[in-house]
Amino acid sequence: MADPEDIRGWQRLSSSVTTSGKLDPHDPARLAAIGVRHVINLALDDHPEALADEEALLAAEGIGYTHIPIPFDRPEAHHYDSFRQALDQADGPVHVHCIMNYRVSAFFYLLHIAQGMETGEARALMGRQWDPLGGTDQRSAPWAALINQLAGSPTVP
Repeated sequence: MADPEDIRGWQRLSSSVTTSGKLDPHDPARLAAIGVRHVINLALDDHPEALADEEALLAAEGIGYTHIPIPFDRPEAHHYDSFRQALDQADGPVHVHCIMNYRVSAFFYLLHIAQGMETGEARALMGRQWDPLGGTDQRSAPWAALINQLAGSPTVP
């Protein structure tokens, strides 16, 4: 089965990790069809585009679920720690999503750096979704601050 690339912000990072933005009601079945065994959701439940009853819809497809609600304007180091712990504990393959794939791509940037990926390559992967380190959008500021705090002020020309 082909990847459901029409899901907002879809990105395959490896054979066992995919990411995206918001999920729609028919997406849990499509994730199950490509072998996803666990979903990690970083979005808030009260976001207007959040999938209602996501955990139940995933469970009906035999997919485990971890919810780590991260306020977009207030990401903190403990959120990243929870994300890493959830990834370590999840039975894969794993799909990680939020609403736009911004939270997710920023956290994978940090993870990739921690795993030894070259900063430019990690930033290019993150940049497929957004680049909080290079933007002038004020909404990026809390994410740039967190990334700089956790990754030691990475810079890429």
